[in-house]
Amino acid sequence: MATLKNVDTSFQQAVESKKMPGIVAMAATDKGVLYEGAFGWRELGKPAPMTPDTVVWIASMTKAITATAAMQLVERGKLVLERAASEVVPELGAVKVLEGFDAAGKPRLRAPKRPITLRHLLTHTAGYGYEIWAPPIGQYQAATNTPGITTCTNAALTTPLLFDPGDRWEYGINIDWVGKMVEAVSGQKLDRYLQENIFGPLGMKDTSFKLAPSQRARLASVHQRSADGALAPIAFGLPEEPEFHMGGGGLYGTAGDYLAFAQTIMQGGASKGGQLLRRETVDLMAQNHIGALEVGTLKSAMSGLSNDVELFPGMSKKWGLSFLINMRDAPTGRAAGSLAWAGLANTYFWIDRTKRVCGVFLSQLFPFYDTTAIELLGTFEREVYRAL
Repeated sequence: MATLKNVDTSFQQAVESKKMPGIVAMAATDKGVLYEGAFGWRELGKPAPMTPDTVVWIASMTKAITATAAMQLVERGKLVLERAASEVVPELGAVKVLEGFDAAGKPRLRAPKRPITLRHLLTHTAGYGYEIWAPPIGQYQAATNTPGITTCTNAALTTPLLFDPGDRWEYGINIDWVGKMVEAVSGQKLDRYLQENIFGPLGMKDTSFKLAPSQRARLASVHQRSADGALAPIAFGLPEEPEFHMGGGGLYGTAGDYLAFAQTIMQGGASKGGQLLRRETVDLMAQNHIGALEVGTLKSAMSGLSNDVELFPGMSKKWGLSFLINMRDAPTGRAAGSLAWAGLANTYFWIDRTKRVCGVFLSQLFPFYDTTAIELLGTFEREVYRAL
């Protein structure tokens, strides 16, 4: 395993100066683990240190796992990318497009011009949004008393579309619906399906929607950064008995578990536990599926939860079957065509299939796209590429 002194120093300084609560980072090549480090504390003010097996809320890093489940079912002929998703989940047939609000603040809705497909959902082009970055969704929730997605209630999935399916890229609750599709055609709850078809085979023993006592004992707290930069732990947790398992953001896990998943995608679906996906399926997932559309800036509508998000400013960014794709080589060393995404509490991963390296960076703080976290992620990534 490589010693990345600059990474260790940067991470150590960040936690000692209380700029970050705690960090776990790991990277691997196809030869094995390249780097592993844990720094800081699970919760500021408490004596438990961050360790490589610390459990965190991985949030939207769940999406790539749910997409993998869906693509396994595409391979088995149970799901089809281009078919109307309402054939599998009838509720999607009733979805409307939000045109605006009338003078009384009541939503104006219309039928969409075309049906939503699994491909639309996997690429965030169905029309769904998140209230964190799309003010009309927040306005709709307020006007109709619709709960937010982290309540894990079915009512939270009833928000309308912001545009007709296929017209734009907009980050939203799409993958929660993909989770519902996985359940519908597999006949299993999402947690059971993922356990049997992904977590079990990959040895991801600490990844789940519901925390076992052994995981809870290693759980890191989520922290909030205030306007003056100070950090404080906050009470945060998803419902223990949810109405649905949030395929778009409900999982908890560890760096080692997620690294095993990232390595599997990097290796074309191959893992110690067998072939999780066919190589041609991984190739398909890694292609641009939004054509001339672009992944734009996520403008924050809720500053406590997210800053504005612009990954690789000035670079064309596309979306695969649930991965961000950088279309040019990144300044960090990441090759063009690499896959990546993140989670709301500042968790990040990338998978570089060209240079055969992948990395995971986990912290637990709001708002998302934290300046310090992003700087440290950049340092980590650059040093990993330097060590190759």
